[in-house]
Amino acid sequence: MDEWFKFSNEGLCAITLTALGTYVAVILFTRLGGKRSFSKMSSFDFAITVALGSMVATTILSKSVSLWDGIIGLAVLYGLQLSTAYLRRYSGIAKLTDNTPLFLMVGEKIYYDNLKKARVTESDLKSKLREANVLDLSQVRAVVFETTGDIAVLHTNDSDQKLQDWIIEGVES
Repeated sequence: MDEWFKFSNEGLCAITLTALGTYVAVILFTRLGGKRSFSKMSSFDFAITVALGSMVATTILSKSVSLWDGIIGLAVLYGLQLSTAYLRRYSGIAKLTDNTPLFLMVGEKIYYDNLKKARVTESDLKSKLREANVLDLSQVRAVVFETTGDIAVLHTNDSDQKLQDWIIEGVES
């Protein structure tokens, strides 16, 4: 227990230098990888972002992981993300890495089976409708549970406005 509160200049210096080195590596890899590096456009992107955060923390705070080990690990993760982002252009790979978006509502009709499938409660759905400033269910064209876990509310005040097929292509009923 004495180790928990131990302070040393050597430890402070090691953490500072490792944090600086890791920070520079993350900036460099992010610049090389582009903005997608921290996006959550797919569940795979989100998982990589969480893994990167864990790897950064472990590299900085763990005595058993060297700065170079951490940088190599970061490089591998960034490489995997870039490779997967490229390979997702092929439908077979996309099916392995991505979830399918799911309708929670179409028009005023609530898809209760899909709420269960997505583990979204009716209360969650109502909250998202309020967040989107929906005042009446007749404004709703569709509510989609996206591949990232976000809920998109597509709505309008114009009762003649229809939803374009292209927007909802690939969304599971």
